[in-house]
Amino acid sequence: MLIGRIRLCQQLRELLQSFRAVELVGPRQVGKTTIARQFVDTSSANYFDLEDPISRQRLSNPMTALAELQGLVVIDEVQHLPHLPEILRVLMDRPDRIHQPGQFLLLGSAAPRVMHKSESLLGRAVTLEIGGFDISETGVSNTRMHQLWLRGGFPASFLATEDQVSLQWRQSAMQRHVSGDLALLGINVPAPMMMRFWQMLAHYHGQTWNAAEPARALGISEATVRRYLDHLTQTFMVRQLQPWHENLAKRQVKAPKLYFRDTGLLHAMLGIRQLPQLLAHPLSGASWEGFALEQVLRIAQPDQAYFWATHQGAELDLLMFKDQRRIGVEFKRSDAPGLTLSMRIALQDLKLDRLYVVYPGNRRYALTPQVEVVPLAALLP
Repeated sequence: MLIGRIRLCQQLRELLQSFRAVELVGPRQVGKTTIARQFVDTSSANYFDLEDPISRQRLSNPMTALAELQGLVVIDEVQHLPHLPEILRVLMDRPDRIHQPGQFLLLGSAAPRVMHKSESLLGRAVTLEIGGFDISETGVSNTRMHQLWLRGGFPASFLATEDQVSLQWRQSAMQRHVSGDLALLGINVPAPMMMRFWQMLAHYHGQTWNAAEPARALGISEATVRRYLDHLTQTFMVRQLQPWHENLAKRQVKAPKLYFRDTGLLHAMLGIRQLPQLLAHPLSGASWEGFALEQVLRIAQPDQAYFWATHQGAELDLLMFKDQRRIGVEFKRSDAPGLTLSMRIALQDLKLDRLYVVYPGNRRYALTPQVEVVPLAALLP
């Protein structure tokens, strides 16, 4: 089964028309190379794969190799050359290149600030983040949605012939990440310790973060635990959803909430193999919340996103700022969500323009003029 990524390719095409460089970043094996090949053929002199010894040899003298190339140049796995931005900055600032936007497409497996150890491309490059498949790409039938929720969006996992093959791929991918990928980025963490920490995070999915407990369990400092969490965040494995602080006379939660960005990896960590096991699992609701949250963020593409909670018990799963509007989102894995006191408080205290209650059902209905219950699939444009 071939799944096209039309919307993502269109976004990239528009950025390449407006910027001198685009950094296409996301986890390994998520489809960055497949997309880049639609713009530049891998056999072209303009395509460099830095995991290929021949390409690395061609870029042994980057200034000479890149200076005379015309049109779009793709550099795949750019983190293997952390000092490359110094060369690209010089090339992009040359008078004869400044009017040729979209000169470089840089593919990387970590946040740009992690990949580039020296010069950054701030002001010269724009970043486009790519994740696994989303519901706009896989379809919104119950079968497809459940498969995406269970297996996650990594193409090799989602498209596997059966659940067991998908699970084996995910387990292997996580092991490769801690034993190889982090080291290639200059992140020196013992692989067994990082895997133990990552497994512990599965039980924090959808919860506010407190470094003290995992630090005690692992016998390391809280500062070290926070550094481990940042490593997984910067390599797109974990999302730290930051808290929003409103000017209120209430004590508000200040710690971030944690989510696995791919629920397939979460389920592999929890030992969940098949859908019936997932539906009956104690963390099923938290898992679905994280799945739906990632889908909403991918679809809505807000300017900013937070969660909100007070120590008195009021909370909002997602607060999005989009086009100067405040949009609240609650995630409920139930058949018929209703209006809660927490929703009323969030509407008033946060001055929300709209509040959507996203659930896995099929019917759309209003709870108040400002609050609407919507199926996850109904959020697609």
